[in-house]
Amino acid sequence: MSLSHGRGYLAIPGPSVMPESVLRAMQRPAPNIYEGEIVGVTETITRDLKYVARTQHDVAMYICNGHGVWEAALANTLRAGETVLVAATGRFGHGWADVARGQGMDVQIAEFGKSSPLDPAAVGAALRADTSRKIKAVLVSHVDTSGGILNDIPALRAAMDDTGHPALLMADCVASMGCDRFEMDAWGVDVAVSASQKGLMTPPGMGIVWFGPKAAAARAALDNVPRYWDWAKRARPAMYYEYWGGTAPTHHVFALRAALDLMVEEGIEAIWARHDRLARAIWAACDAWGQGGSLRFNMPDPAYRSRAVTALSLAAPDATRLRNWVEEKTGVTLGIGLGMAEPGSPEADGFFRIGHMGHLNAHMVMGMLGVVQSAFVALDIAHGAGGLDAATQVMAKA
Repeated sequence: MSLSHGRGYLAIPGPSVMPESVLRAMQRPAPNIYEGEIVGVTETITRDLKYVARTQHDVAMYICNGHGVWEAALANTLRAGETVLVAATGRFGHGWADVARGQGMDVQIAEFGKSSPLDPAAVGAALRADTSRKIKAVLVSHVDTSGGILNDIPALRAAMDDTGHPALLMADCVASMGCDRFEMDAWGVDVAVSASQKGLMTPPGMGIVWFGPKAAAARAALDNVPRYWDWAKRARPAMYYEYWGGTAPTHHVFALRAALDLMVEEGIEAIWARHDRLARAIWAACDAWGQGGSLRFNMPDPAYRSRAVTALSLAAPDATRLRNWVEEKTGVTLGIGLGMAEPGSPEADGFFRIGHMGHLNAHMVMGMLGVVQSAFVALDIAHGAGGLDAATQVMAKA
């Protein structure tokens, strides 16, 4: 007998749960890809993407995932042989660094480990040491999805400004956009990148780059940019094809329009507040469970935890046992521990993640926590009492 029959719940850190209105928006014939409805819909999407990122500047859209917009951001701002400084706080900082190397750039790493946020002072020191101004950009993950680390972008911007260094600030917001507070213009971010499948509640396959005047000037100074990645025409197209470098991802466009309708209706401040409350309920349950067993947060300090994903560890192999039981017996899928140990190693069975992003409410979170606690009991995994009660108290104060 299994209790998993019925609608499953994907509690991984992306793709996230898609709202019914988003799913319905895709159930339609393909439109004319040259003119008409699709053009007007796309124009409203660019307007509302700026609202979500809190920017008045430009936005370009691509048919790709987050790795693609890493490439786009670099291709539009740097030449081969130029230098970037990567503030690495987990797996995805190193991923962006590797993309830069693949484009022929020199990469410097400011390493902060897998369980610590970046230190703005250390980044500032690296920039002060760069007296010849070789570093052209600082790359940082606003949220590193592997470890759930939330980095302090305003503090980093202040540290960069204190040095007087002209480097661009580029932020990877794939996990955080539409979940954790992000203020592109107010925080002085020159380039932000994200993708469709997390806080934007749309199927994987669309990448987005927001860029400000300083980044636009860097693009204008380049002699050549790969045609597909060039954001100059995508941001200000003379014809519809130029939005996409070819045929539009038509059904993604309709899906994203439906998702943005929900986001604009709720309001970005309310979205951030909802994610904060639901994340704190999850943290309260995990705090209680950890009092009587091996469950631990990858990031102990709540100030540096993302409101989109929580990374956790258990004594190996209990994390994998828990994930398998929850999925097979209850229909809830939790995230694997990504980048915290070598894949396939015994240590990898000691990590897992809970995604809590996008189309998410209180009963979804409480249901997920209930089946996780059931797994602790069923598998005889040591844990503290009162996890659900602790989450309930957080919810009750909303």
